[in-house]
Amino acid sequence: MSRWDSSDLPDQSGRTFIVTGANSGVGAATVRALAAAGAQVVLACRTVAKGEQLATEIGERARVRKLDLADLSSVREFAEGTDGADVLINNAGVMAVPAARTADGFEMQIGTNHLGHFALTGLLLDKISERIVTVSSIAHQVGTIDLDDLNWERRRYQRWTAYAQAKLANLMFARALQRKLTAGVTAKISVAVHPGYAATGLQSHTESIQDTLMALGNRLLAQNAEMGALPSLYAATADVQPGGYYGPTGWGGIRGYPGPSDSSKASRDEKVADELWELSEKLTGVTYDFVG
Repeated sequence: MSRWDSSDLPDQSGRTFIVTGANSGVGAATVRALAAAGAQVVLACRTVAKGEQLATEIGERARVRKLDLADLSSVREFAEGTDGADVLINNAGVMAVPAARTADGFEMQIGTNHLGHFALTGLLLDKISERIVTVSSIAHQVGTIDLDDLNWERRRYQRWTAYAQAKLANLMFARALQRKLTAGVTAKISVAVHPGYAATGLQSHTESIQDTLMALGNRLLAQNAEMGALPSLYAATADVQPGGYYGPTGWGGIRGYPGPSDSSKASRDEKVADELWELSEKLTGVTYDFVG
């Protein structure tokens, strides 16, 4: 893979991108680069004020819309108010947060990272013309899907195990979505990515000593948010493999320029992925239409 970066973005004039969690970190770097290439960008943010600050910086190509992925009523309201877009980038997420529940009673990490995006994508599917990009993580490599206790109602909560499960769910969802799009004879594609280890505010919400340790890791090991955004930008605009998985190609996937990425055996288990899909439909009340 060549050293593809944001300067290689083709002209995006006339195209619209919805990016969740676009007010900071990798999401902010993503919308900045897309807008600089001529795209219209919709910053789908929980904190509208922070999104407005960035939108003002970007200019007329950016607009902000309220979206709280931890509340399905907010997801539905966002979808109902959306006319359409070329690309949806499912970027938002929380990492290793203390035990908490979403507005709908889901464990916060699986609820925000996976179930919120699952519902959003399903509700927007007929309004997205080209592709859906879902951001996973190298942490998926140690993840397992507990279909009997997806929402940590019976197990003792473990924040990092919960995070790994949620990011594995992201990757399995992206691949399952591509299989269903193909079977539904539609030209839309689904692609998964991961940012490697990018220094962002994502690492500062554990509310524990781990915040300090990760801040040190950010300084010593991580790449910046602009580099972390490259896999998303590549997957959203370049000629990619439908159902593919892309991330940094250097330092064991931690940093570097984007290219195809390795994934765990668990992420390729289609039986579990289909069962997770069925459970996600049941939990969110969102079913998909793959006709056309």
